[in-house]
This record gives sequence, structure tokens and C-alpha cells, in this order.
Amino acid sequence: MSIPYSGEILSLICAVIWAIAVIFFRKSGEFTSPFSLNFFKNVVALILFLLTSLILNKTLLIKASSQEYLLLLVSGIIGIAIADTLFFRCLNLLGAGLSAIVNCLYTPIMIGLSVIFLNENLSIIQIFGALLIISAILVTSLQLPGHSIPRKNIILGIIFAIISVFSMSISIIIIKPLLNKSSILWVTEIRLIAGTIIMGIIVALHPKRKEILKPFHPSKNWMYQLPGAIFGAYLAMILWIAGIKYTYASIATAISQTSVIFILIFAAIFLKERFTLRKFIGMIMAFSGVVLVSLG
Repeated sequence: MSIPYSGEILSLICAVIWAIAVIFFRKSGEFTSPFSLNFFKNVVALILFLLTSLILNKTLLIKASSQEYLLLLVSGIIGIAIADTLFFRCLNLLGAGLSAIVNCLYTPIMIGLSVIFLNENLSIIQIFGALLIISAILVTSLQLPGHSIPRKNIILGIIFAIISVFSMSISIIIIKPLLNKSSILWVTEIRLIAGTIIMGIIVALHPKRKEILKPFHPSKNWMYQLPGAIFGAYLAMILWIAGIKYTYASIATAISQTSVIFILIFAAIFLKERFTLRKFIGMIMAFSGVVLVSLG
């Protein structure tokens, strides 16, 4: 028997886990390049997923059509190798506040693609809830960029963020029908293998591969990199895929987007960032939106 609203619950848990990961990724980004950090987290996550399959006695290659495998491989390359690297690059260029604003495009883009390609129908209440979540994120995260961020960085960061968000949305839309009938663990592993292999090939051919592989050398930086990889690329990825599997992709996306709110909470607790009245109002709006999207 399925648990009511399991997809929505998993998406909300995913938002919390991802927020924790972002705190570690922000610290890691101070001394690791976006590509290196993404490759490191993918390798760590892949090892964890393979160990999970071994413990659960799950086979990696199951009976599926070549077209289904191809879709998963393409999804992994676009959503893991490309989108995640661009996400980390966006964080470095724009900082937390402005990058959060631009990445809010993820929800409306995902909802739009779900309606167009997956024929998902949303009620007026659910649409209002999604808009409320987006508004909450904007209200909470909005920081007018000062002169400390060069105009070139702002333009490049926005471009990278838009491409990242669109790539991530496309990567999950193309495999949504496959998710409805497949194992979450298998789908996640094949996508991760594809993204990691492509990045591995790039590293092997890159003239500065020693520099790229520096994060793999044990150091004090692992106190940020390892937890970020475990929370962000292992736990959050499972929960994200599971949330989309057990509910509409558009609903799961809207709920998981509340991660920005949790990021602000954790940043205030662990990074000593100010928690303002505007952030509190944004939290109330976001959770109201979650309720509307889930129950609408």
C-alpha cells in the first residue's frame, strides 16, 4: 500500500537535505573549482550507490530497451555533468543571494515542460501554490547586487544559471515516463555513471588534470567536500528522483524548491548570517505554498 502524499513528503525532505549540502558546497567552492567539485561529488556518490546495490543485492544492468538506457545516459550527461557544474560556477560568480533568485526559474520551467511534454494538469490552487513558493523564494532571497560583483560576473552567472536550470529540467523530463516503472536506485545509478564517465574522460584528456584531481587528495578540505557529496549527490539525489517518481514532476519540483528557504535557515545557524523579518515572511509563504501544491 502506497503512503499518501509520499512524493510530496520525499520532495520536502529532499529540500532539507539539499540545503545542508549547499552549505558544505559553498564552503568547498572557496578552494575548489566547479568542475573539480562536481567530479569529486559524483565519484563519491557513485561509490556509495554501487555499495548500496551490493548490500541490497541489486543488479546494475537490468532488462531494459536500448532506448531506455540511452535516455538515462543522456539524462545523466545533461543533468549531472553539465547542469551541476554550471550550478557551482553560478554560485562562485553571483554569490548566494543573486544565484538563488535566478535559480528560482527551475520551478516555472519544470512546470511548463511538465505541462507541455508530460500532459500534467494542475488545478488553479496548485498553480497558485507554486507561484506562492516562487514569490516566497524571491522575497526571502532578494538582495540588490552592489558594486562588489562585477557586471561581467553578473551577466555570465545569470547565463550559466539559466542554462543549468533548463538542462536540469530537460534531464528529468525525458526520463519521467521511465521513472514510473523503474527502480529509483537503478535509474539514479545509470544517470550518475553516465555523468561521471563523461567527466572522467574530460579529466583524462585535460592538460591540467593534476589540478582538477586535487580534491581527491586527503586534506582538511574533505570536512566540507565529503559531507557535501554524501548529502547532495547521494541522499538528495535519491530523494529527488523518488519525489518525482511518486507525484507529478511539477509538484515535486515546486516543493523541492523550498530548499532555498532551508538554506537561509541553516546559513543563519551555521554561517552566522542574519535571519531577518523578510526571511521569516518568506518561510511562511513557502510552507503555505507547499500545502496548496500538495493538497490542491
